[in-house]
Amino acid sequence: MSDSEDSLATFLVTGANRGIGLEFCRQLQARQDQVIAVCRKTSPDLEAIGVEIQSGIELTSEASIAALVQNLNGQPLDGVILNAGTLQSMGLENLDIEGIKHQFEVNALAPLLLAQSLMGQMPHGAKLALITSRMGSIDDNTSGGSYGYRMSKVALNIAGRSLSIDLKPRGISVAILHPGLVSTRMINFNPNGISPETAVLGLLARIDELQLETSGTFWHSNGQRLPW
Repeated sequence: MSDSEDSLATFLVTGANRGIGLEFCRQLQARQDQVIAVCRKTSPDLEAIGVEIQSGIELTSEASIAALVQNLNGQPLDGVILNAGTLQSMGLENLDIEGIKHQFEVNALAPLLLAQSLMGQMPHGAKLALITSRMGSIDDNTSGGSYGYRMSKVALNIAGRSLSIDLKPRGISVAILHPGLVSTRMINFNPNGISPETAVLGLLARIDELQLETSGTFWHSNGQRLPW
């Protein structure tokens, strides 16, 4: 939250129409924060929450990002949660070059461009959260494969580290966060996954406790610090 502790915090959440992003909107709204939900296409579940929705936003498009910034009209943002992402499974035997490029654009480049575009609206004390994956950990990779996803998340992680350095003089801290294996549509509702509710409870706890001193570090939603 920013230095204005008397006012409600305003959070912007991308990928807000389903899954983890939708649950972020629910939990932030429930604790009476103001929420701006950003998505390509809205959903009945998102509309039912009653938050501000910015739909029709394609985050891989610089023009679409510019339109979003214009729509926000300088609204101060105490928290920006860049959650939108995509996953395409592939191994060495079935590499899809276009698929790899697309994952880079969605998972790494789009969050960087949006962070750059929004930083002018983030006051001293604001927090930027990048929702990444431990599949972007080089040390933790013991199973191989998933080339495009892993590579894009490594790129997002290093972008987050650089952002933490570049934004520190502005008083903006950066969280690089792995939600855990979460049972969402992205992973075909894997029964071994935790619920979005559990994941977001942990993610919000990590964001709330984030300080400039811990900016740019890589954390599991359960509070475990992750290796690079």
